[in-house]
Amino acid sequence: MNKIAFIGVGVMGKPMVQHLTSAGYDVTIYTRTKSKVQDLIDLGITWKDSVYECIQNQDIIMTMVGYPHDVKDIYYGPKGIINNAKPGAILIDLTTSSPKLAKAIYNDAKAHQLESLDAPVSGGDLGAKNATLSIMVGGDYTTFQKVQKILDILGTSLYVGTSGMGQHTKMANQIVIAGTIAGVSEAIHYAKEHQLDMDILMQCITKGAAASWQLEHNGQAMIDEQFQPGFYIKHFIKDLKIAKEEMDHQELLVLNTVLQMYQSLQEDNLGTQALIHYYEENS
Repeated sequence: MNKIAFIGVGVMGKPMVQHLTSAGYDVTIYTRTKSKVQDLIDLGITWKDSVYECIQNQDIIMTMVGYPHDVKDIYYGPKGIINNAKPGAILIDLTTSSPKLAKAIYNDAKAHQLESLDAPVSGGDLGAKNATLSIMVGGDYTTFQKVQKILDILGTSLYVGTSGMGQHTKMANQIVIAGTIAGVSEAIHYAKEHQLDMDILMQCITKGAAASWQLEHNGQAMIDEQFQPGFYIKHFIKDLKIAKEEMDHQELLVLNTVLQMYQSLQEDNLGTQALIHYYEENS
């Protein structure tokens, strides 16, 4: 299991490829814009012109793209992964995507003598760079055991259940983030309105019961007015919509409220910390 195809080498995918290569794995990559991975090519990593070419004779195929429709595009069709991966290959979708689609890929992969895992990650660009991602893996446990060592190069992988359960776990994760980042934004807006010293504020509240990753990292980014994306608003909106669809029989108040706040901003290409703008615009 030494040969890995990695499809979707973006903000998070690039450092993940570098970690796998540094660990001694033979990684072949494909991404839609070659110029964005020229630095990896310069390091000697092989780039292919298409998904079809990238996956030929690969033992493991990892995918990390933007949206469920992107996952469908690369997995299905005459030149897609399922119809062209070599028998016995293991497919690992790291995209945060639909649990229903994960189950469909699992079943279709099995029909083609392939193994499939849905393995969305949490930790953002910093987690990818530092190899500290949380990887939530759904599928067959025997398949997970075959690749756990490889996944743990990227962070900490945990088996969470059958096909689709990785995606459901990630949805729960995103709901927690939604509530937390809204609370952080609201608190910082409140503090600014009352002219608190932001450095002292952060020293106080990052040491007590309010402490969290979102407060320490995205809270500080809000204070510093740094809104470049570690995780895009547009991708977070996508995730929250998936979670909403999976719970269409019951209203999730935190999720729905935060989703509406983000959708009102129309700042899709900024990082999720830009939620502070919602409070600024409505103060």
